[in-house]
Amino acid sequence: MDAPTPPGRQPYRPPVQSVAGQVVDAVLMLVLVVITLYLPLLLKLAGGGTTKTEFPNPTWDSLGQNATMAAQWEKLEFTPEKAAAIIGTRFDYAFNWGAVALTALVIVGYFVFLFVYSDRQYREVIAERFDGTPPT
Repeated sequence: MDAPTPPGRQPYRPPVQSVAGQVVDAVLMLVLVVITLYLPLLLKLAGGGTTKTEFPNPTWDSLGQNATMAAQWEKLEFTPEKAAAIIGTRFDYAFNWGAVALTALVIVGYFVFLFVYSDRQYREVIAERFDGTPPT
């Protein structure tokens, strides 16, 4: 249900965006998402890589596998030699505190911008709706 309109005033009608504007917005958002996802990869900021442990004569015991684990590997048709490459490869989970701080700063900056801009738009709508003229 619409709010009652004061006498002598037109009900507020928000601006309507054209189809072309919606398409441009959708494409822009898609481009921004792709850039956001691929930029860290292109700048070599994602993934610390892996470390590899070499096993000269691998056995299930030297790989740290018990009898149950070894049985499961063998069900998958792995021998200790083939499994050694998988077991010996570890992801490097090290990260850079500077990058974490920069990410936090960007996120906080975005939300501050969002709140300030939204507050301005909110005040314009309220002024237009109740005062008759938007603020300058």
